Amino acid sequence: MELLSNPNAWIALLTLTFLEIILGIDNIVFLSIVSGKLKAEEQPKARRIGLLLAMVFRIILLFGITWVMSLKDSFFDFDWSIVSGGISGQSLIVFGGGLFLLYKSVSEIHHKLEGEEEGNSGKSSNTLVSAIIQIALLNIVFSFDSILTAVGLVSAAEPPIGFGATGALEIMIAAIIISIVIMLIFAGPVSKFVNEHPTIQILGLSFLILIGVMLLAEGSHLASIKFFGENEVHSIPKGYLYFAIFFSLFVEFLNLKMKKNTKPVKLHNNTILDEKLKDEDFMN
Repeated sequence: MELLSNPNAWIALLTLTFLEIILGIDNIVFLSIVSGKLKAEEQPKARRIGLLLAMVFRIILLFGITWVMSLKDSFFDFDWSIVSGGISGQSLIVFGGGLFLLYKSVSEIHHKLEGEEEGNSGKSSNTLVSAIIQIALLNIVFSFDSILTAVGLVSAAEPPIGFGATGALEIMIAAIIISIVIMLIFAGPVSKFVNEHPTIQILGLSFLILIGVMLLAEGSHLASIKFFGENEVHSIPKGYLYFAIFFSLFVEFLNLKMKKNTKPVKLHNNTILDEKLKDEDFMN
């Protein structure tokens, strides 16, 4: 009751919920693109499982926050003539996630633009198990980065909301649950919109490349990588990245509104678009 009557707690809850939703945009984009390659009846299930996995991973990491923070300690230091630093568990997870995201995004762009058409066979180009494995792997990285960001935010807050204060853990868990529920509600319409518009798909994959680069920079920063002993790698502020994403989407929404009667380009392995075009051809 003391926590519920504290206005600072409600401000922290709203702030963290908004932060989790913003940080979850990349998760929804990845979910939309991966689930878009499944059969139509399997796509909602993949989205639900993906978002629930994100919630579970985040809550588990919060309960194991002491272990998460201990991964900040370096276990391998090196000082070569060109580069120096100290590799930690956090830096490995974040850097590895960035590499995986870059590889997956570039592969998807290549496959959608250059890959062989599989939609005519009536088979999905992906399986539900394969999609869930990919989603789970990336969820671990997204959850790790999200928790580090959330902990950094509450640690910088004034008491009694600072990390370690009474109610801080409960507020973060509540924010995670609320944000996942909101994303579950909107994941379907967002996925449908993304998969129906090829330019949005390519933009989304381009955003994932940006986020992958951001994770590489953040992983290098966590490892205190320096070149020539003084040029340290700095992390990329998330605000700049997400501003670029939202501005690009705003411009594309204007383009879509101006050219709403134009028939979109057909990308490879787009289950939703394949079905929509088949329905239109049948009606014609």
